[in-house]
Amino acid sequence: MDKRLLTIQDVSCVGQCSLTVALPVISACGIETAVLPSSVLSTHTAGFSGYTFRDLTGDMPLILDHWKKEKITFDAFYTGYVSKAQIPHILKIMEECARPGALRIVDPVMADNGKLYPGFDEDFPDEMVKLCKGADVILPNLTEASFLVHEPYRGDSYDQKYIEDMLKKLYALGAKNVVLTGVSFEKSKLGVACYDGKKIEYYFAKRIDASMHGTGDVYASSFAGALCKGWSIYDAAALGADFVIECMNATMGDKDHWYGVKFEKALPYLIKRLQA
Repeated sequence: MDKRLLTIQDVSCVGQCSLTVALPVISACGIETAVLPSSVLSTHTAGFSGYTFRDLTGDMPLILDHWKKEKITFDAFYTGYVSKAQIPHILKIMEECARPGALRIVDPVMADNGKLYPGFDEDFPDEMVKLCKGADVILPNLTEASFLVHEPYRGDSYDQKYIEDMLKKLYALGAKNVVLTGVSFEKSKLGVACYDGKKIEYYFAKRIDASMHGTGDVYASSFAGALCKGWSIYDAAALGADFVIECMNATMGDKDHWYGVKFEKALPYLIKRLQA
């Protein structure tokens, strides 16, 4: 039986992020991709104004009931931007629609650059911890990591000891593996740190001097696809970093394309890497 992954996150109708990234990227990895939208927005929230927003929490139990009647199950779950009220529903879906050995991949999307995203209150990180507990992998950035373990955000002012202490604190939340993104010890390099409770491994790629929307979703989606293909945590983490670089390179120089990365241009690279 082919593997089937369910991704649970919002749909931004315009703007390359969330489900509009996850569905094509994971599908390109050769994984059947099912979706459960947590909300629908006319655009994403970074740089656009006056966007519409519709919460879909009320649909989740109805969808679960239907899936159970149809005996629909999944080999993997990958969560992104969700609300506090949705976390109990998601945990129930993961419990009741899982095939044996199903993976749980949690991207605790809630913050960046030292601040929570609009709409999330100070209690949200503690609710997100409930989703992280028992996950096979969590994929926080440095800001999200700080909120999850109640540590001050240090920006770029940290050393290797800080990162390794952070990894251990994140692991103590109950996830089986931690992949911390946005790690850098040299200005010219940016990468990830992986921890499985025993060893810490780093992967660094050349830093691109630009900030682009949606790179976190590109990373998490390619990581999830590779992991479902049987790649190791470290190899999937490294592939995700390389794929983000390819996407950013494909976008550089186009000032009109400020709302995301041209990941579509880089999909052939991803497919080729996965077939190697």
